[in-house]
Amino acid sequence: MEVAHLLNNKYRVHEVAKDFGKNSKEIADILTQYATAPKNHMQALEDRELSLIFEYLTQHHQVESIESVFADVYHEPKPAPAPAPSAPAAPKAAAPAQGKPQQQGARPQQGGQAQPAAQVQRPATRVPEKKLVDTRKGGAVNLEKYDERLEKIASTKTTQMQAGKQKFQGRNNNQRRGGGFQGNKRRQEEQDRMRRLQLEIAKKTPLKVMIPDEIAVNELASRMKKTGAEVVKTLMKNGIMASMSDVIDFDTAAIIAEEMGCKVEKEVIVTIEEKLIDTAEDKAEDLIDRAPVVVVMGHVDHGKTSLLDYIRSAHVVDREAGGITQHIGAYQVEVKGKPITFLDTPGHEAFTAMRARGAMITDVAILVVAADDGIMPQTIESINHAKAAEIPIIVAINKMDKPEANPERIKQQLTEYELVAEDWGGETIICPISAKTGEGVDNLLEMVTLTAEMRELKANPNRSAHGAVIEARLDKGRGPVATLLVQNGTLNQGDVIIAGTAVGRVRAMQNAQGETLEHAGPSVPVEIIGMAEVPQAGDDFHAVADERMARELAEQRKHDQKMASSSALGKVTLEDLFSQIQQGEVKNLNVIVKADVQGSAEAVKASLEKISNEEVRVRVIHCAVGAINESDVMLASTSGAIIVGFNVRPDSNAKISAARDHVDMRMYRVIYDCIDEIEAAMKGMLSPKFKEVELGTVEVREVYKITGAGIIAGCYVTSGRVTRNAQIRLVRDGIVVHEGAIASLRRFKDDQKEVAQGYECGIGIEKYSDIKVGDIIEAFEMQQIEV
Repeated sequence: MEVAHLLNNKYRVHEVAKDFGKNSKEIADILTQYATAPKNHMQALEDRELSLIFEYLTQHHQVESIESVFADVYHEPKPAPAPAPSAPAAPKAAAPAQGKPQQQGARPQQGGQAQPAAQVQRPATRVPEKKLVDTRKGGAVNLEKYDERLEKIASTKTTQMQAGKQKFQGRNNNQRRGGGFQGNKRRQEEQDRMRRLQLEIAKKTPLKVMIPDEIAVNELASRMKKTGAEVVKTLMKNGIMASMSDVIDFDTAAIIAEEMGCKVEKEVIVTIEEKLIDTAEDKAEDLIDRAPVVVVMGHVDHGKTSLLDYIRSAHVVDREAGGITQHIGAYQVEVKGKPITFLDTPGHEAFTAMRARGAMITDVAILVVAADDGIMPQTIESINHAKAAEIPIIVAINKMDKPEANPERIKQQLTEYELVAEDWGGETIICPISAKTGEGVDNLLEMVTLTAEMRELKANPNRSAHGAVIEARLDKGRGPVATLLVQNGTLNQGDVIIAGTAVGRVRAMQNAQGETLEHAGPSVPVEIIGMAEVPQAGDDFHAVADERMARELAEQRKHDQKMASSSALGKVTLEDLFSQIQQGEVKNLNVIVKADVQGSAEAVKASLEKISNEEVRVRVIHCAVGAINESDVMLASTSGAIIVGFNVRPDSNAKISAARDHVDMRMYRVIYDCIDEIEAAMKGMLSPKFKEVELGTVEVREVYKITGAGIIAGCYVTSGRVTRNAQIRLVRDGIVVHEGAIASLRRFKDDQKEVAQGYECGIGIEKYSDIKVGDIIEAFEMQQIEV
């Protein structure tokens, strides 16, 4: 490739790297060192920058010698074989030997002979040589002389000691003759003097007190060897009113202790968490490259899941209600032989918390914007989350196959949020794509790979695993199921893990394709079973060595959560909420959220807490997965809360308890309805036009497939009644799996308008056939309310 040709065209960083067999990071480092750092791997290089790169690579890749260049044409002549040794040839052999290095310990002399090293004359020097005396062989040493001197010294000392002993004996004799009383008095004075000296030293040497982050006043007094009254008095002098049982922080305790003459040291308490969880930093030599974790963000229905479907050739949209992604997912795909982990987060406004969590654990964000729709509120939230996580944003303008697509308008809107396209002089990579036809998707994936390469993503696979819980749910057959993303280390089958307050052992692991794994390294998403309970989505998980200590830590975390829970208030319902707010009776609206999966529960919680106003604050005191049970109603009754159910139903005991304790329960299928209803209640505008009236409950005991009629459920009416024109709700394990209408209601072969409690019947559901034995069918009707 000619240099002139390169300089006349746009020559980008990644193209230079590819042509020279380097990666983009190395080329960027050369420019950073000798010119200006490139914005990214897509930057077109100037003539001066290209010349710098060529000059640097030329200087750092020179040939070893000129001979290597002419290695194929120039050869050193081989030396002729030496003649057989003989007497006349000896002087000739000595001649070339003079040019060789001299052997150590020998020196050539005239005539070619060498003399021993001991006879070599050393050069004259002014520094005296050291004299070595060998004492190991016991040379001729005059020991008698030293013995005689030692005896003289010993005899002199003995004489002095005898003289001193006579003096002491004389003094003792004087005491016996009448000086005993004076000696006792003098001894007593010496002891008193020593005691006073020790007290003065103790006063000058302050008492060392170890103080933790928080300490009770009486405990502080005990450690300082002071009375509680003295400590309380000192606290009051400093303007702090505290009793003996009150807890004060380290700074306050340190000031009081120093004022009372003590030396303070911080007491470092090693917690169970610090003992159990390895948080040591990785060494640079232990780190290896890992796959990037990419999050796909954007507004609802802008094509995020469709893009992922095209990449991994699957169809998740078909399984989502209304084409809206409700649950977070993680998948790993290979792009040109390199793995990339994708997180598919919902674009619904209510899933803000889930999207924030997705952004914080990822390396690159793909912002999907519909070319025919433009920037929407959820798009703006996605941009803010990605910026908060400090991860690069690649904008994918989707739906370019539509005739009304206008990418230039999208670029203009993006500039308002500091995302300026590269062709407009900015740094943001913008890729026009069509998830429907696949146009531009390969280019988008190449940009993701190059962006990740510039970030130098590394991890240490040779340590205990830790990462984040992406999703968690309760499965009827397998128990708690959690989707984990390993961020560092390697997760092995059989490892003990702790995630929040949940502890368990990894009994089985599967990847996104359903394949069983035994090991999962960094950036690998896996679905595991074996947890004792459903962990919270977004919790950090750690693989630990001691299961007993892990359970102790989980219990401690549960206790901390319980202590942090709020105190109970009086009962409240949405109908009288506004009047209670007006009277000043309600400052906090307590809500219990139950949902079908953890991600939905967290989304409902985040949405409700966001609608607080000046008069009342919405507080979610409990958020969990599964059907509404009696314990939830008890909690709502004691804390004055209302229960919000999302895709779940209350069991029979919960219904009875709620009716008895006047607990307000609200069931929703769409999060918008829940938010709007509570907002209306807070503003005093809650006036529903229709009210759901429950008719009866039916249990499915058999399932029949009848030609011409489809799937028919053989049922038993357990309570109330069921009518032909009623609406029904199919509930499985407390989770609502379908809402619809009755297609047929029969007893034996006869059509029925109504079947009462205690009777059997056959029920067919309109446009639905997934009915199983044990399902519960709830019959209800909507009655209009007079406004």
